[in-house]
Amino acid sequence: MRLNKYAPLAWLVGILWLESAMAIEEPHYDVIVSQPPFELRHYAPTLIAQTIVDGDMDTASSKGFRLIADFIFGNNLAQGSDQAAKIAMTAPVTVEPQSSKIAMTAPVTVEPQSGDTSVAGANQWRIHFVMPSQYTLANIPQPKNSAVTLHELPRKYMAVYRYSGFNTQARVQEKTNEALAWAKQQSLRVVGTPQLSRYDPPWTLPMFRRNEIMVEVAAP
Repeated sequence: MRLNKYAPLAWLVGILWLESAMAIEEPHYDVIVSQPPFELRHYAPTLIAQTIVDGDMDTASSKGFRLIADFIFGNNLAQGSDQAAKIAMTAPVTVEPQSSKIAMTAPVTVEPQSGDTSVAGANQWRIHFVMPSQYTLANIPQPKNSAVTLHELPRKYMAVYRYSGFNTQARVQEKTNEALAWAKQQSLRVVGTPQLSRYDPPWTLPMFRRNEIMVEVAAP
């Protein structure tokens, strides 16, 4: 389905919102282990809007962001209404490599059936935003575009590697390998596909960028 005529505006407004907002909501978590730049976090249940897109990491990230920004800035229907509603931006924007053969299941995260953790060779990606905490599946506006879907994620443990700078697929793969090595060092069992979370608008200076490689692990 093609984006509607308001999609470019949604993209622009979304970026400006990310830069200018005083306090962008982030998912709630507790830090279980802190060994900077690594952490083990316990995340509360979350509601996400996601889309699956093809292409290299940069192309897919841009396309996926526009699709979900289009949804949160008005291409939706409020529950029990024929009116659109604006949904506040949150951070981060997350991109995750996908296998070309994926079983779509809800409400859990879509994972490659092969269990492959390669980023460099991926050509299909899951892009998702966490929705503001006041929403549930019962009250959140519904996407008009069927390419955007809503999913409830359960509590989970995530091994996280935080770093700054630009991201290329090769660099993300390098950081992913380091995150997986730390998880192994901590005797954590990886149960999900590594994903890249980005917290900043694209013009943020490299040294100020917040990037995180996140991978779900079994409860320690």
